[in-house]
Amino acid sequence: MSEKFYITTPIYYPSGNPHIGHCYTTVACDTIARFKRMQGYDVMFLTGTDEHGQKIELKAKEQGVTPKEYVDPIVDNFKRLWETMNVSYDRYIRTTDDYHIETVQKVFRELYDRGYIYKGKYTGKYCTPCESFWTESQLVDGKCPDCGRDVIEADEEAYFLKLSLFEDKIRKFLTETDYLQPATRVNEMVNNFINAGLEDLCVSRTTFTWGVPVDFDEGHVVYVWVDALTNYISALGYQNDAYNDYDKYWPADMHMTAKEIVRFHSIVWPIILMMLDLPLPKRLYGHGWINFNGQKMSKSLGNVIDPFVLAERYGVDSVRYQILRDMPYGSDCNFSNEIMIGRINTDLANDLGNLVSRTVAMVDKYFGGTLPADRASDDLDKELMGMAEALKAPVSDLIGEAQLSKALEEIFRVISRANKYIDETAPWVLAKDEANKARLATVLYNLLETIRLCSSLLFPFMPTAMPKVWEQIGADETMVTYEKSGTFGVLPATVTVKKGEVLFPRIDMEKEIEELNALLGPKKEWKEDEDLDKANIITIDKFAEIKLRTGEIVACEKMKKAKKLLKIRIDDGRDGRQIVSGIANYYTPEELIGKKIIFVANLAPAKLCGEESQGMLLACDAGDDVKVVFLDGDIPNGSTVR
Repeated sequence: MSEKFYITTPIYYPSGNPHIGHCYTTVACDTIARFKRMQGYDVMFLTGTDEHGQKIELKAKEQGVTPKEYVDPIVDNFKRLWETMNVSYDRYIRTTDDYHIETVQKVFRELYDRGYIYKGKYTGKYCTPCESFWTESQLVDGKCPDCGRDVIEADEEAYFLKLSLFEDKIRKFLTETDYLQPATRVNEMVNNFINAGLEDLCVSRTTFTWGVPVDFDEGHVVYVWVDALTNYISALGYQNDAYNDYDKYWPADMHMTAKEIVRFHSIVWPIILMMLDLPLPKRLYGHGWINFNGQKMSKSLGNVIDPFVLAERYGVDSVRYQILRDMPYGSDCNFSNEIMIGRINTDLANDLGNLVSRTVAMVDKYFGGTLPADRASDDLDKELMGMAEALKAPVSDLIGEAQLSKALEEIFRVISRANKYIDETAPWVLAKDEANKARLATVLYNLLETIRLCSSLLFPFMPTAMPKVWEQIGADETMVTYEKSGTFGVLPATVTVKKGEVLFPRIDMEKEIEELNALLGPKKEWKEDEDLDKANIITIDKFAEIKLRTGEIVACEKMKKAKKLLKIRIDDGRDGRQIVSGIANYYTPEELIGKKIIFVANLAPAKLCGEESQGMLLACDAGDDVKVVFLDGDIPNGSTVR
């Protein structure tokens, strides 16, 4: 029976389309999963999306759709990206899946029954984008310490998780084990969140409804971290009948996550498992921030971060290689198209691609594509052969520690040595003398074998390109296994090569940046949080389909079944209409009656808490506030806005 290996990405928050940061974590996990499969492990590779929360609910309301309708196309986009990036996940979980909801409700109740969850009231600071509560002392310049955005005052009834009971246990766990990596993060977690006094965690909300209902207290929904973190066991069938893999794969061998949520994975998640008397995961790796050339996105630099565009222009494996090579795990790093192009040109085109094409071309030119059996060795061979054979062990160790950049560095050190070997042995000189035929065959065979060994270990990183390399050097699948990745001399002595396409074409940097700038369109200074992209652009004909009219609010009242909704009656210059709007937190009915407004007149009617809504008011986001667009002057009701 094969040894198991369970690896997880964080489940991504689908408030917008996936970007290069999502790609990094997922491709890193995919590389490790592929490598473990090569080693013979029974691998479970989990990824997914965390779809509940206030932020999603608000975004859905802004677009006039349900939260599920809002997240579904974004989730589809995540799945499409993982297919594009050749990600070999075994299971995809959505927190809206019925089986996950079942597990969350059972876990929440069990924690409550065990006395670890209690009912109280939360009063303090709350960051909506991060879905995080903070004390005054934890704020940085009055803002969220994670994202730097403004926080709001929160005051509501809630359930709390007794993290404080486990302060000593979690401190010991973090300081006396190697669970949290890199180790530098341990002191950060202990000093910032534990030694200062581990505070109980708010684990339910009543001010929004988009979440897993607390099944024993109507009006409460399970707050994000009990919901999201539980995915790692619900996806295996814990407390549900969808799967039956929990006993086989748990505990997780490796959690991977981003820097901003390390706190929850290193403190909250282990404590929840301690409360449930469940085994603790073995390792947590948290990577750093990804900065875009050390600054905001700049059109002048041709910075395109849409991974679909990058994959289309440069090839999937080129993108995979660059993000793993230039983003060392645990450290902050920079990304730009210039960095990516530079890495493709140097490592992939000049070093690896050129090594393969030169070697295959020389075998074809000097021996008609098939090497003779005769050999003549030289002391020059020993260093290259020794380096190639010795590559397997350090690469295996580094991948096992998620040090993917260093693993690639080791492989390309051998590739660089092989290119130097060509210069040292000068095959073109040997080819001039028939007496050197055996020596020439030995040099080319050593190069082919070095390529085989390097490409075998590169396969988990670049699973599309490496089979093409194997075809060119005459290697079949039996010759590129993990078992044979540390043995020199596997290719047949009389190996036959096959010239193929250029694996990694060089990119003209100046021309490419110019084309990317054209792709980005005219330069415009967007606000940091603006989410317009190419897919959002509409034509004037499309805009003309939206019918905007003026009207006057003649009646308004709060809805009993929904605290955030107002039922508004409008004089639209015709028969009148009713609009239900989620603005009760920002306006009283008295403030709205008599106001002139603009509304979307041809929006399909929708039922909201039993009341029909026949349109939508126009409003603006104003920081943490929402402002309805009011009209001044004597404008007739029902006038067209254009």
